[in-house]
Amino acid sequence: MAKNLFLNPKVFAADVEQIPTRNGYGDGLVELGKEDERVVVLTGDLAESTRAHLFQKAYPKRFFECGVAEQNMMGVAAGLALSGKIPFVSSYAVFVPGRNWDQFRVSVCYTKANVKVAGAHAGISVGPDGATHQALEDLAITRVLPNLTVVVPCDYQETKKATKALANMKGPAYFRFAREKTPVITTEKTPFKLGEAIVMREGKDVTIAACGPLVHQALVAAEMLKKQKISCEVVNCHTLKPFDEATLVKSVKKTNACVTVEEHQIIGGLAGAVSETLGRNFPAPIENVGMPNSFGESGEPNELLEKYGMTAKHIMKAVQKVLKRK
Repeated sequence: MAKNLFLNPKVFAADVEQIPTRNGYGDGLVELGKEDERVVVLTGDLAESTRAHLFQKAYPKRFFECGVAEQNMMGVAAGLALSGKIPFVSSYAVFVPGRNWDQFRVSVCYTKANVKVAGAHAGISVGPDGATHQALEDLAITRVLPNLTVVVPCDYQETKKATKALANMKGPAYFRFAREKTPVITTEKTPFKLGEAIVMREGKDVTIAACGPLVHQALVAAEMLKKQKISCEVVNCHTLKPFDEATLVKSVKKTNACVTVEEHQIIGGLAGAVSETLGRNFPAPIENVGMPNSFGESGEPNELLEKYGMTAKHIMKAVQKVLKRK
């Protein structure tokens, strides 16, 4: 019988609490500011949207408004880090790292500067902002950078924990979060450790490896598939780099099939990390749920997730497809 582990008891309830993951970033920053005076926050004219304004109100002398100059902002952050501060760079993911990838690569990653880069409004669920503001490539362009830790939290609680964990980790990091309210599927007691994936639901027929807010959709799909007597193991792969190969391989050796789920292009993100891992360690059939090599468009978040195949219904279809290939 499948077991749900470390989850909010109301994860499948209609009244499950929904909070934007970006709020976890803002609340985490405020707590960090109290704990460590080295923490400083920078933004590129997007304080409220990224929730960095919460830190700004609490610690105005440690907040830097850099304006719409993302490349300069990354250089400033690198200088602050190399001077002993712990800077958090806050912007939309299409701008950071999208617009200043070169400065991120050379000034931060190459020098191993202790800069934490927060990419807000990631994924297609940004909705009406449209294709230009829907970051669907950021994980691919950050995973490839040496010395960089890459994290994709699944909900408010995990984003708050990730914010604090990254501050306590030495070295550059990138993490992304969404704009829309999403179900809070974990609790304050749910374990979180950088580089360690979490088995959120035990199963034996197929592994669903998911990251970000779509972990909830993966859990919903698994619950629905239980009615078809299909047992799904759901793994929350919140850290894409360093990737927890051991947990994934252990799960797939048990199930012999895998479906990846992410709000990102299926090229280069979680699907890439899983495919690389299984290719090296335990080849098995894989299906991918994510953006199918396309730009997005304007629309309501749920409509876009449905159109581009990233809902529980589409995860179920991917599971059924991969099972036929076992």
